[in-house]
Amino acid sequence: MSEFEAYLRLGFEHITDPRGYDHILFVIALCAIYTVRDWKKILILVTAFTLGHSVTLALATLQIIQVRSDVIELLIPITILLTAVMNFFHHIPKTTLVTEEKSSPLRYPLALVFGLIHGLGFSNYLRSLLGGESSIWQPLLAFNVGLELGQLVIVFIVLLIAFGLVDLGRVPKRSWNYILSGIIAGMALSLILNDELFQELVGMSNE
Repeated sequence: MSEFEAYLRLGFEHITDPRGYDHILFVIALCAIYTVRDWKKILILVTAFTLGHSVTLALATLQIIQVRSDVIELLIPITILLTAVMNFFHHIPKTTLVTEEKSSPLRYPLALVFGLIHGLGFSNYLRSLLGGESSIWQPLLAFNVGLELGQLVIVFIVLLIAFGLVDLGRVPKRSWNYILSGIIAGMALSLILNDELFQELVGMSNE
């Protein structure tokens, strides 16, 4: 296996690893309001997220920017919670006579901004892998491609489940969004409350 293939695989496994499910939750939260027919909107949204995390992944891995890892570990579940909560305000018509859906105009720029935060999280893992590598451009590119492939797999699975439940099973799209977003919001809130930095900040405010 070449070095490129090795880092591509590591990137793919990192974002799809159930043990580090925070990034998985975020991608699912992005897709929760959509079904297969919304593929153009999903493409724009995922592209915005990709641009964001690609920039900070590169800058942080090259040590051009540095942010405390504990701060990033707290910010990531906050981005998940905010995205899930935003889903509740996505307008899905109750009747099929009205086809227009309305979501917040902030959804796309926020996906870009949140991508910047997730990219810093990815960089922490990649830097730990690089060790004494003399050139990091190829590993950086391969790892990022692996992340994108893993991200696309997650999107595909979410849309496939949505297609089965909403399009075939006739589950109301609003219900699918509310249930999925509610579960994600609850899990994100749990991550925040159990975060060491959050507990430290709360403890300081209570003193």
